[in-house]
Amino acid sequence: MFIDNVKITIESGRGGHGHISFRREKYVPNGGPDGGDGGRGGDIVFVADTGVNTLTDFRYKKKFHAEDGVNGGGSKCKGRNGNDLILKVPVGTLVRYGWEANETGNPTGLVMADLKTEGEHRILAKGGRGGRGNQHFATPSRQAPKFCEDGKPGKSYQVTLELKLIADVGIIGFPNAGKSTLLSRVTKANPKIANYQFTTLSPNLGVVRHEFGRDFVLADIPGLIEGASQGVGLGFDFLRHIERTRMLLHVVDAARLEDDLTPVEAIEKINAELAAFNPTLLERPQIIAANKADLPLDETQIADLKAFAAEKGWQVVLISAATNSGMEELIRSTAKMLETAPETADFEPDYETYFEPERAQESITVEKIKDGLYSVEGPAIERLLGYTNMADERGFAFFQRFLRERGIIDRLEELGIQENDTVQLYELQFDYWK
Repeated sequence: MFIDNVKITIESGRGGHGHISFRREKYVPNGGPDGGDGGRGGDIVFVADTGVNTLTDFRYKKKFHAEDGVNGGGSKCKGRNGNDLILKVPVGTLVRYGWEANETGNPTGLVMADLKTEGEHRILAKGGRGGRGNQHFATPSRQAPKFCEDGKPGKSYQVTLELKLIADVGIIGFPNAGKSTLLSRVTKANPKIANYQFTTLSPNLGVVRHEFGRDFVLADIPGLIEGASQGVGLGFDFLRHIERTRMLLHVVDAARLEDDLTPVEAIEKINAELAAFNPTLLERPQIIAANKADLPLDETQIADLKAFAAEKGWQVVLISAATNSGMEELIRSTAKMLETAPETADFEPDYETYFEPERAQESITVEKIKDGLYSVEGPAIERLLGYTNMADERGFAFFQRFLRERGIIDRLEELGIQENDTVQLYELQFDYWK
C-alpha cells in the first residue's frame, strides 16, 4: 500500500544520571569522591534511503524512542551512551513540526528537515546530556560532595512525515485521458491500465531513456478531477507529489470520449485545482499532450486548444498513446524544455525553531505570584535542583550561597518578600527567613 503522509511522535533518549561514591581503600591516602558521569541519551536520526519507497513502516508504529543513557558508576566509571535510533524514509520526505493541517489536508507545520538526496541524514531530536558525578563538584572547601547531576531529558516532538516524490516531469490530467498508457509507452513502468476512472490509485514513476538529452523521471499523478483540492474523488492526497516536479505534462482527451468538456475546458479545470492547492504550480512550464489523435477529432476545438496554449506560452503535441504516434516529438520537446526548467523546489528547514543550544541561557526569572507567594525559575535553577542534595547540610548551604551570589535574594526583597512567605522553585517550596 502506498502511504505518503503519517503522523508520529519521536523522543530522544534521556541522559544517564551521575553517580555519588567515594574511594575508601586501606593504605590509599588520597581517596575522595569518584562518582562517574552518566552516558548521553541516543539521538533520533532520519536518513533518506532509495531502498524505501513509501512511509508504510510508520503506519502502525507511531512512537519512536531512542535508547536512554546508562547511569554512571563508582571508580569514575562513565555510563554507556544510548544508541541512536535511525529512521529510514524515502528520498523526498519532508519532516514537519506538529500534526496540524489546513482545510486541504496539507500539513502546516514548519519544516524540520527536507531529505531529498540519497544518504542525507538529519538529527531531529538530540539525546539528553548525561549528568556529572560527584567527582566534578569537589573543591578545596568542599572535599566530600554528596550530590551529583541528574541526566537531562530527551527531546520529544510530534511530527508529520510527508512524502513528495522527486520527479522531473509530472503527468497530470483527467482520469482516462491516457496518462498511465503514456507512461507505459515511454518508460519501462507497468502501471495498471483499464477503462474506468481511478484505475491508478497511487503515483507511478518511470525513467525515460532517450537520445535527445539527459534521462529524466516521469511521475503519473492520479486523483485529479474537478474538486480534487476540496477532497472530491481521490482528493488532494496526491497533489503534493506535483510540488517536486520541474515541469508538467498535461494529457488531455482530444477526442472527447469520456466527458463533454472541450480540451480547453478540461485544461482550465485541472489548472484551477492546481491553483487551489498551490498557486505556484501554475508557474511550472507545461506541455499539452493532446491524446487519442488516432481517432476523429474536431479540428475547430484543436485550433482553439493551440490558440489557448499559445497565449500561455505552452506547446501542444498531438499524440496517440495507443498507437505510439507522436511520442518521439513529445519526448524531444519535453527534454528540450527540461534544459531551461527551474530546479526542483526546496523546502528550507528552520532548525532554530526546534534545536535549543546545549547550554540554555542563564536568565533567571523572579516574580511575585500573589501576596505571600514568589516564584524563581530559569535553566540555571533547574540544573541547581538537579544536583544539589537539600538533605545534606553542606548541599543546602551551597544552595543558599547560590541564591545570594546570583542576586536572587536581593530581587525577592525588592519585590517585598517578608519572613514566612513562600518561595517556589519548580517543585520545591521553602519559607523565607532572614
